[in-house]
Amino acid sequence: MSRSRTGRATRKAHLLPRTRSRRDGPRLVAAAVLIIAMAAFVRGSRTTEPAVLATPGAEPSFEATVANASGAPSAIPDGMAWIPGGEFSMGAADPPEMNEVGMNGTRDARPIHRVYVDGFFMDKTDVTNAQFASFVKATGYVTVAERTPRAEDFPGAPAANLVAGSVVFTPPHHPVPLNDHFQWWNYVRGASWRHPLGPSSDIRGKDDYPVVHVAYEDAEAYAKWAGKRLPTEAEWEFAARGGLSGKPFVWGDEFRPGGKWMANTHQGHFPDSDTADDGVAGIMPVARFAPNGYGLYDMAGNAWQWTSDWYRPDYYVALSAQGVARNPRGPDTPFDPSEPGQAKRVHRGGSFLCTDQYCSRYLVGTRGKGEVSTGTNHLSFRCVKDR
Repeated sequence: MSRSRTGRATRKAHLLPRTRSRRDGPRLVAAAVLIIAMAAFVRGSRTTEPAVLATPGAEPSFEATVANASGAPSAIPDGMAWIPGGEFSMGAADPPEMNEVGMNGTRDARPIHRVYVDGFFMDKTDVTNAQFASFVKATGYVTVAERTPRAEDFPGAPAANLVAGSVVFTPPHHPVPLNDHFQWWNYVRGASWRHPLGPSSDIRGKDDYPVVHVAYEDAEAYAKWAGKRLPTEAEWEFAARGGLSGKPFVWGDEFRPGGKWMANTHQGHFPDSDTADDGVAGIMPVARFAPNGYGLYDMAGNAWQWTSDWYRPDYYVALSAQGVARNPRGPDTPFDPSEPGQAKRVHRGGSFLCTDQYCSRYLVGTRGKGEVSTGTNHLSFRCVKDR
């Protein structure tokens, strides 16, 4: 198993009771069920559909971003930024001196290809707890994590495991092998956007933190209520690049220019130790680092963000054959060869858990993926609006 995988937990992965050791017991007693992303086995039969990936070094190089020349609209919605759109090179290449983890993280982001997107508005930050609370108060909406799982959706799962909850990063107290996600992901009874780490936690005093534990349908529901929508993957990447072309990071060529931290990522030894060299261990409030060239905050690190595209690792191969793809909306169907039975959408941006030891998805062109009914405590979203 590649160490570059993000180790994302998934609500719809194969649910089987786990034999717990005495050492595991205290840490897992609150969890009704343990769910792991990219599990070795999935519910139902496996498909043998191939995933064709681009050959490293075979794709074109980055070309300049050509932003649309028309000026910004006179009225910009509150809390949003105008993204001019235009033509750009989309995807990721191996940055200089990147290790194997970083290189593995670019394999489904090839080949580099030209894309055009129309101009649009984008939220300057991830949707915050305060904003999501306003939505819930106005609509009475109940998130996926707050609903009791249905037995028909999880055949074979013990009834005792079918409890409302969500997936929480739970660091071990010692170094562990990086090929066993059970070591740091737990399904926690009662975890939700209101209780990010479980029922004993809350979001008091955290109005300006990204809302987390949002499944894809939760994000869509909020966007519809707000008169917005979720960004396509192409829109997200154009916006994240902020007018730059071919840079490995949202802000430029160096991870820490002049020794300055530019995003909330993981420092220390993953997953057992976060030294908080960037100022905080775990998630932090939005907009604590400088914005990119389009005035957008946290387009790398802190919390992953949903996009509307289905995930396929071979999608860029098909897209590149179109020449300049105009306003691509993603493939018609999802497919993840590591979990063929799971419908996944693309995640972008990385999170506070990203590190060059394991997940280097703070690299701007790289891609994440998530099963649509799964939220975690490092997954959020932001919205866009058409002109």
